[in-house]
Amino acid sequence: MADIEVEFVTVERRFWSGTATMVVAKTTEGEIGIQSGHEPLLGELDAGGTVTVYTDEGKKVAAVQGGFLSVTANKVSILGETAEWSESIDRAEAERALSEAGDDPAAAAAARGRLRAVEKAGA
Repeated sequence: MADIEVEFVTVERRFWSGTATMVVAKTTEGEIGIQSGHEPLLGELDAGGTVTVYTDEGKKVAAVQGGFLSVTANKVSILGETAEWSESIDRAEAERALSEAGDDPAAAAAARGRLRAVEKAGA
């Protein structure tokens, strides 16, 4: 299987870059899997979504808070507002944030995304 170049940046920094065999992202239209040779695409990342990067070393899962995804035949550019790798997420803290979110949809989405990332990384 051919690799695809991935550039993953947030508002504050370059989050990750390298090559992957596949990238799976949750967009506002649903989850999408991208491999080398994919049709060009521009999509909006879901608030509270996840991005999974599959490499030769395994998979890396990130919680992503909104942004965009741009795909060409050999490159995926992920432009997230914020991103956090699953291994740095404290599940108890994310659960507490979700229970305290109340009527704040942005806070609830962020907490749900962090919990999804932890669950996907463990699967």
